[in-house]
Amino acid sequence: MREQPLVSVLITAYNRERYLPQALESVLALKYPNFEVIVVDDASTDRTLAIAQRFAESDPRVRVFRNEENLGDYPNRNRAATLAQGKYLKYVDSDDIIYPYALDAMVEAMERFPAAGLGMSDLPARPDTPFPVQLTPEEAYREYYLREQDLFGHGPLAAIIRTEPFRMVGGFSGINLVGDLELWVKLAARFPVVLLPPGLTWWRQHEGQEYAQGIAAGVYPRLAYRVNVEALTSPHCPLEGLAREQALARVRRVQARTVLGLLRRGYAREAVRLYREGKTTPVRLVTALLPLRAHTHAAE
Repeated sequence: MREQPLVSVLITAYNRERYLPQALESVLALKYPNFEVIVVDDASTDRTLAIAQRFAESDPRVRVFRNEENLGDYPNRNRAATLAQGKYLKYVDSDDIIYPYALDAMVEAMERFPAAGLGMSDLPARPDTPFPVQLTPEEAYREYYLREQDLFGHGPLAAIIRTEPFRMVGGFSGINLVGDLELWVKLAARFPVVLLPPGLTWWRQHEGQEYAQGIAAGVYPRLAYRVNVEALTSPHCPLEGLAREQALARVRRVQARTVLGLLRRGYAREAVRLYREGKTTPVRLVTALLPLRAHTHAAE
C-alpha cells in the first residue's frame, strides 16, 4: 500500500506554460521524501495542461486535474486542497520556485509545534532567539498589529498550513487579492503560528501577476483595510480591551496615510473609496502626517 503523503504540494495554474516547468522541477527536486504533488489547471488556453500531464507521466507523485470552467485564483486553491491527502498543505504557485531543503525545514518546525496551524517564512531575523519560533494567537496579533512586523504580508509560497485547521476555518473565502492575508489572520486568531527560517522559496515577480496588477491599480489597500478591521472586530480576535483599541487605531491611521499616498500617486478614485469605507475624517488625515506614537507597551 502506498504510504500516506505527509505533505501535499499544491500547484494551481492558469496559462503558465512559460513558468510551470521550472516550478514542477523545483518541487520534484525536494529532498524531503514524503510528499505528493497536485496540479490543478484552471481551464488554461495554452499548453499548461499538457506540460503538467507530461510531468505526471514520468513521476507517479504528480497528479493532474483540470477545471472545466475557470474558477479563479482562490477558488482553485480551495479545489486543490480538497484533493489533498497530506497532513500539511504547501502551496507552490506555478510561476515560483521552492528550494530543495525547504520542506525539511518546514515540516521539522511544524512537527516540533503540533498545536500550530500555520508556519510563515521570509521574515526578518529575530535578535532574541533563532528560528523556528512559535507565537500564541495573542503574540502573533501583537506582532502584526501593534509592533507592525510584516508577519502576514506574504503569500502562500512562504507558508505551510496544517490541513485540519485550514478546513476548520473554511479555507480561502475567495475575496480577491487579499485572500492570503484573510486566511492568515483567521488561522492566527485560533491557532499558534510558527515563524520559519527565511530563504526557503523564490517568489517570481512579473507583470502578469494578479497581485501586481492590484497593487498597480491601488485596489489592494482598500481590501486589506477591510480584512484587518474585520479581524480585529471578530469575536475570535485574541486581543482584548486596550490592545484591541490600539490595534484598530493603528490600522485606521495606516488607512488614512494610504489615502494620502493614493492621492499623491494619482489614484483619486481608489483614494475616495478607501476614504469612505474607513469613514476617514479630515482630522484623521492631518494626524496621519504626524509621527506615530508607540502604544505597544501601554497595551501590554
